[in-house]
Amino acid sequence: MTESELFQRYRETGDKELRNLIAEKYLHIAAILAKKFVGRGVEYDDLYQVASLALVKGIDRFDERKGLKFSTFITPTITGEIKNYFRDRSHLIHLPRKVSELRTAVLNATEELTRELGKKPTAAEIAAKLGVSEEEVLCSAEAGWVVSLDRPSEDGDMNYYDVISDGNDVFEKIDTHDAVASALEGLSETEKKLVAYRFGEELSQAETARRMGVSQMYISRMERKILEKLRERLKKSMAE
Repeated sequence: MTESELFQRYRETGDKELRNLIAEKYLHIAAILAKKFVGRGVEYDDLYQVASLALVKGIDRFDERKGLKFSTFITPTITGEIKNYFRDRSHLIHLPRKVSELRTAVLNATEELTRELGKKPTAAEIAAKLGVSEEEVLCSAEAGWVVSLDRPSEDGDMNYYDVISDGNDVFEKIDTHDAVASALEGLSETEKKLVAYRFGEELSQAETARRMGVSQMYISRMERKILEKLRERLKKSMAE
């Protein structure tokens, strides 16, 4: 039975067993999209549950008569649900008092040092002024990013949850392994190791940090840089 016939049968009968069969057939899409959002303060299991529920809702809304492939329809549908989950969650998360106080101190120290130095201070300079470690300064900044997804991004008009990968992400348009392999070739050995741990073995950031002998914060920062680097290389590859 073709995809179109499968959905036509479900549309006509409303058979829940048929719906479950369709869901099982496309659950891998929910899994892939959930994994894309791991590392942003939410456990994979929670993201997978959100994605799976969005998949089931999408099956009920899909109309095969419009000539659209279900995978094309459901990808932005699931991604939108996950983004909404992050948006709703961002209003519910509260920083621990110690972290919140340090973050306020870091922001104040940053303003003072900017006036004194005539430039944005480094994390080391802020740490020296506050008498804390550089790692604590970076952690406070990272914590602020996690709970402030709805504040304006550096691009101006967009919010941070708006720039999280969506259904039109460049990675969704790469149909061959060659382009990805080529982009990965340009990474350093350390970056390749991180990619292998995080996306090959699907380890958490904490476990990856333990294996590589660095801090989780270091892994988080490096991961973002790697993903941005790969995204740009894949865009360039597609344009050629």
